[in-house]
Amino acid sequence: MPYPRERPRRLRGSPAMRRLVGETTLDPHHLVLPMFVREGAVEPRPVPSMPGVVQHSAESVRKAAVEAVEAGVGGLMLFAIPENKDAEGSGGYDPDGALNVAIRDVVSEVGNATVVMADLCLDEFTDHGHCGVLTPDGAVDNDATLEAYRRMAVAQAEAGAHVVGPSGMMDGQVGAVRDALDGAGHAGVAILAYAVKYASAFYGPFRDAVESTLTGDRRTYQQDPANAFEALREVRLDVEEGADMVMVKPALSYLDVVTRIREAVDVPVAAYQVSGEYAMIEAAAANGWIDRERAVEESLVSIRRAGADMILTYWAVEVARRL
Repeated sequence: MPYPRERPRRLRGSPAMRRLVGETTLDPHHLVLPMFVREGAVEPRPVPSMPGVVQHSAESVRKAAVEAVEAGVGGLMLFAIPENKDAEGSGGYDPDGALNVAIRDVVSEVGNATVVMADLCLDEFTDHGHCGVLTPDGAVDNDATLEAYRRMAVAQAEAGAHVVGPSGMMDGQVGAVRDALDGAGHAGVAILAYAVKYASAFYGPFRDAVESTLTGDRRTYQQDPANAFEALREVRLDVEEGADMVMVKPALSYLDVVTRIREAVDVPVAAYQVSGEYAMIEAAAANGWIDRERAVEESLVSIRRAGADMILTYWAVEVARRL
């Protein structure tokens, strides 16, 4: 039997060769760090289900933002845990609400050295934990929620956010937010639309992180995990309404969707490596079942390989420093 003339192994023989022919790159600017800020906290509070992740105080979030910038991460996505919640989620659009104060603090600390993003949703601010205003029978009122999102978008822009991220999966949310921003003189604020957000089991630790008070579930507005063509429709609508970037959430269980979206649109595509994905790798590594650093990097490279231009990940600073 003749020896093979084609030997793909020639291109794997050394680290230098593998770098030279590598098809997918992972650089610090591809990473966005989600950060939680707890109103009234005097020191960082660990999130039990997410080892290494904390609810920041006003002081520690400033410090962490500077560290992220020094590591070279591409952006920061801010979430807040308010001391008080109500049925309307009014803290979300209160100029002195927890998230808007956090935006001002972070922007005043890092300015334009990184992209400061803010999650635009009511779930952190409602006492029922849903992403919108409820009707008397307990359903989420889509159009009433859009009015709240308009107010929230303007409040975040006035606090200094460079990007707002409508994440509630309400029909028409991007158009409503774009109109509100433009009408208030904030045409330069970009929208990262959570265009494809599945009703996933992998959000559990996140709800721990934001101290969610959710009753029931979000299946009437978040997407069915069985559907992919529906994702294309959602993205098309968001881009038509003015989304500057679109996101798929979660990431690892939906890499096929990331690829479909990347092929379908000409705007940047993000993917969110969510809390459950993070916690699974951390738990397996803590038990000695996997090589933690290799698993972390492999998971991120897979998301990039699928087509994501940017990745929201809780490992952003750690990985950026290593890179």
